[in-house]
Amino acid sequence: MARLVVATGNPGKLKEMEAYLVELGWELTLKPEQLEIEETGDSFAENACLKASQVAEATGEWAIADDSGLEVDALDGAPGVFSARYGKTDSERIERLLNALGNELNREARFVCAIAIARPDGTIALQAEGICPGRILHAPRGTGGFGYDPIFYVPEQSQTFAEMPAAVKHRISHRGRAFQALLPQFQSLSAETWGQGE
Repeated sequence: MARLVVATGNPGKLKEMEAYLVELGWELTLKPEQLEIEETGDSFAENACLKASQVAEATGEWAIADDSGLEVDALDGAPGVFSARYGKTDSERIERLLNALGNELNREARFVCAIAIARPDGTIALQAEGICPGRILHAPRGTGGFGYDPIFYVPEQSQTFAEMPAAVKHRISHRGRAFQALLPQFQSLSAETWGQGE
């Protein structure tokens, strides 16, 4: 079975990716613990490519990486690529965002996820992006999910990410949409191409 190194040290993210790629017969594994990659890109796509490329080069194996975050219209796209660094904890990040928005009426926002897959030599083989539009609530709702999920409301579902059943979020989230865009490309790559990473 061919291996795909996930450019993260987070077992939760590895599990999530496995769920999206379950039918493709790939064995997913975490990147080496000592391998640290600085996210210096100006966009989610740049960061995903950077992480996938560096992990692939360092391990000599195929690698997959994603980068995602929240863009809020009234804050000129912030927190954007700094979403995870917007505070030390989820509650700090939420509080900072709500304070920044205040009583702003325009609460339109979107979650964005970019995914990149790199060949063992570090060149990028595939890229995809997924976007889930929504609105920022004035106060958190729901107990599921993580990060900004309790304040991110999706009108088409009439729920926040934190209120949704996991299966629904899995399908309609930015990450779910990015993987839906990636899978046809993934499957169209020839067996010979993938065989180089085995």
